[in-house]
Amino acid sequence: MQVVWTQGPCAVETVHLAISRQRKLKEATTRTILRRLEQKGYLRHNVDGRAYIYRAVEPARSLAARAVRQIIDRLCQGSVEELVSGMVDAKVLSRGELDRLETLVKRSREGGK
Repeated sequence: MQVVWTQGPCAVETVHLAISRQRKLKEATTRTILRRLEQKGYLRHNVDGRAYIYRAVEPARSLAARAVRQIIDRLCQGSVEELVSGMVDAKVLSRGELDRLETLVKRSREGGK
């Protein structure tokens, strides 16, 4: 997914080249992964000649937000506060991240300025 998000719509070969820099995978494995991501609704493809060109259905941030919502619903009884306070208690967030979150909350309360 990261390759498609970073490079935009791309062919299997492009994804495979990017992935193979870090992992030894056959191109057929890359095709299988892309096909499964498409079946799950994360990717779509168009055909250009004989090549499948894959593109992300939604941006990374939207997908991450949806995944976090599922975690909140399943593990935190739907409470965002429980998730965030747990992250603070477990020191998952750095001081800088806490400061940035505080700024975002303040902006939101002020009407998104």
